[in-house]
Amino acid sequence: MASGRQPLTGARSRSHVGGPLRRLADVGPYFELRTGPITDGAGFRPLAELYDRAAPAAWADRVEHVRARLRTEEPRVAASILYLGVASRLWSVALGAAVLGRVVPDLDPARTYWRFPDAGPVELWAPDPAPVPVSDDRSGIEQLHDAVLLGHLVPLAGATRAVVPVAERLLWGNAASALVGAARVLHRHLAPAEPELVATTRVFADGLLAAGRLRGTGLHGALGAFRRTTCCLYYRIPGGGTCGDCVFHDKPPRPARTRIGSSAPGRGSAG
Repeated sequence: MASGRQPLTGARSRSHVGGPLRRLADVGPYFELRTGPITDGAGFRPLAELYDRAAPAAWADRVEHVRARLRTEEPRVAASILYLGVASRLWSVALGAAVLGRVVPDLDPARTYWRFPDAGPVELWAPDPAPVPVSDDRSGIEQLHDAVLLGHLVPLAGATRAVVPVAERLLWGNAASALVGAARVLHRHLAPAEPELVATTRVFADGLLAAGRLRGTGLHGALGAFRRTTCCLYYRIPGGGTCGDCVFHDKPPRPARTRIGSSAPGRGSAG
């Protein structure tokens, strides 16, 4: 994975997202995409490894790690939260790049690498992401759909269900919730100074929610009072509660002691 170019070091390597992607890191940690050569690459592995249903050990290990960290006896709860966290990272990077730079970065799973830190969201590194121009119309929505949902979240759902019995529809709800969270964080970053980019955020997010497997996973649009039609199972972890977009209008099937905020990236950071 090394390159012959001069490595980046320190803070500069963590925030560098050259060219049209350079604004991503300013939005927040879920939007950061490390690019170019880095000096601290130990532990990075290709995303394709997580999606391999024939050899599911990497994903199964992460699910077990999250299960222990969340102190739950239910692997499906850990798998759901972990899937949500990875989906949040991928949507944030792709949607942020499309809105801020009018590009979709090449996130080919074989050439995009992941590393789970001790705390916080999964780290993503694409040595040479070769951004592809994107328009803010239907074709741009299709590009984002294919790059993230078909390229990553569909195979990750298959890998997840190969490791633990979790409802497929629940995972599509997680994918939708992650998208809405990314859109809302981006909206807060842009409003009110850049209304055109806010409008573009809405076009992309609402278009994606109406497409393919995300259709029917939520109500009221990405920047509206979005409410899921499935449950991420967060309420089932010890001390867990309901989420801002929870399908349970009043309370979950068992009492919960807390209620976390909107569906912004962050709920899936247990990896």
